Amino acid sequence: MNFRSLVLSLIAAIAAPAIAQDYPAKQLTFVVPFAAGSATDQIARAIGQSVAEQSKQAVVVENKPGASGFLAAQQVAKAPADGYTVFITTNTTHAANEHLFKSIPYDPVKDFAPVTLLGKGGQIMIVNPKVEAKTVGEFVALAKKQPGKLTFGSGSSSSRIAGELLQQMAGIQILHVPYKSNPLAITDLLGGQIDMMITDTATGLPQVQGGKVRALGVTASKRIALAPDVPTIDEAGVKGYEMGYWFAAYVPAKTPPAVVARLRNLLAAATKSPGAVKFYESTGVDPVVSTPEELAKFQTAESQKWGRIVKAANITPE
Repeated sequence: MNFRSLVLSLIAAIAAPAIAQDYPAKQLTFVVPFAAGSATDQIARAIGQSVAEQSKQAVVVENKPGASGFLAAQQVAKAPADGYTVFITTNTTHAANEHLFKSIPYDPVKDFAPVTLLGKGGQIMIVNPKVEAKTVGEFVALAKKQPGKLTFGSGSSSSRIAGELLQQMAGIQILHVPYKSNPLAITDLLGGQIDMMITDTATGLPQVQGGKVRALGVTASKRIALAPDVPTIDEAGVKGYEMGYWFAAYVPAKTPPAVVARLRNLLAAATKSPGAVKFYESTGVDPVVSTPEELAKFQTAESQKWGRIVKAANITPE
């Protein structure tokens, strides 16, 4: 290291604590890779409100759906590494995409600094009321009678892989219809353009409770308290079936560690705020926080797990 580099490094080291002490000193932007109304959008807004109250700085939630999260991930990766652009995302961008696509325009590890986990949840399998099946077993039987004719929509990798895994484990063939986000798929499900989808509980449960769709099963290993009468897909006949998803916060790589630590503390406290607690309780999502180091290790393990699932489901990377 030459003298100039050494001086700059020392200046940065001295300045970092001061920067962190003043952080945040202006508006923060929470970038969400899915549309308004999605589970990720809901948790971002609930937590963002608390962060704004804690920091006395505005928090703007920016939805940038499409391209399986590529657009939002690229935006955050290229943003200044100052802690003011925060990626509120899921396993879609940081564990699944690298296995679903031959190449992606960002590096889920090198381009980001992990901050904290925000929650873990299960999904729910729902169908348009016009679909004859009233149970998972009946849906599987219906699909076997007419292979390739029934359709399932997905607006996230969790949703898509859940459907692909169902096909693989149940030995059925149903047509996949991709969407930019789960709320958009829900709209078409309500309209009868698609027959089924497996979606996050935050998006699907309100439709079930409103009587607009029929719930056949949940993807978790146990039933959820918000829908105790809905069996797990495993107990409904597809033995060994289980699929979940998670939320986490990231910032651009090279964001000062002291800033990351300050942001992590703000987000962790936000998960206990009234708005966040309401989100968790109304959606069946479990609040989970972590250190940046724990999130990094968790992400590595999840990427390996999703890689195995994609391979087992015989999905050819696009």
